[in-house]
Amino acid sequence: MPPAFVANDLRKRYDDVDALRGVSLEVGAGEIVGLLGPNGAGKSTLAKIACGLVRPTGGSAEVAGHVAGSAPARAGIGYLAELFRFPGWATADELLVLHQRLARSAGGSEERSDLLALVGLPDAAETRVGKMSKGMQQRLGIAQALVGTPGLLLLDEPTSALDPAGRKVVRLLLDEVRGRGVSVLLSSHLLSEVELVCDHVAILVDGEVVERGTASELQKARGVQVETAAGKRLFEGAGRDDAPRIVADLVASGESVYGVEVLSSTLEDTYLEAVGEEPT
Repeated sequence: MPPAFVANDLRKRYDDVDALRGVSLEVGAGEIVGLLGPNGAGKSTLAKIACGLVRPTGGSAEVAGHVAGSAPARAGIGYLAELFRFPGWATADELLVLHQRLARSAGGSEERSDLLALVGLPDAAETRVGKMSKGMQQRLGIAQALVGTPGLLLLDEPTSALDPAGRKVVRLLLDEVRGRGVSVLLSSHLLSEVELVCDHVAILVDGEVVERGTASELQKARGVQVETAAGKRLFEGAGRDDAPRIVADLVASGESVYGVEVLSSTLEDTYLEAVGEEPT
């Protein structure tokens, strides 16, 4: 089975601006990959290339083995843009009917009911979009992106308008779709959300991937801090595996050890360093 999405040396230039500068990225089957980066880093451009709304200037992008933007590739994608707009007069059910027709989904009323329940809107079928809160509209947007059971879900800031309870609903939803084998490429500014739900993380800065790995891999070691009778001492660059040796050496030299703490940077620290800001 080919990966859900592969970008290879992907480049995009708008007039004299390079939005993407040779991005290579892979989203495996049933995997959630988080894209982090400041505004203008290229996250939305990458998602738009994946779903065929933007053509790359160079490099290649494939969805489930098909060239991004081709009919087979588009058929396997669900997409929710950051600044989406739905007609205020439409009910949730009417909106999903429209997207079923666009996606040529034969799921009918059962699919619509299941999707509304999945995103925490089981009683909203007859509610008009104009009467919904921003959080409800956001969840409805995720429901429409799932119409037709796509293999790859592209979500651009899907929790931006949600309160903590709403974000929890989305996290549970993403766990559910991952369990069904759906892959997700998730762009977000909420590092805590990415850290909780994503299998891998890529940080984009000025159109380039500057860091990648699991959230734990991006939490770099800062050292081992040992509390002794003489005070706290920091062994910079040391990691968890170095702690027993450090303690043994201190005890052997006659020092009393009262506490040991392995220090590591957070995903936020790594992100701030990547974008050129000083961690707090």
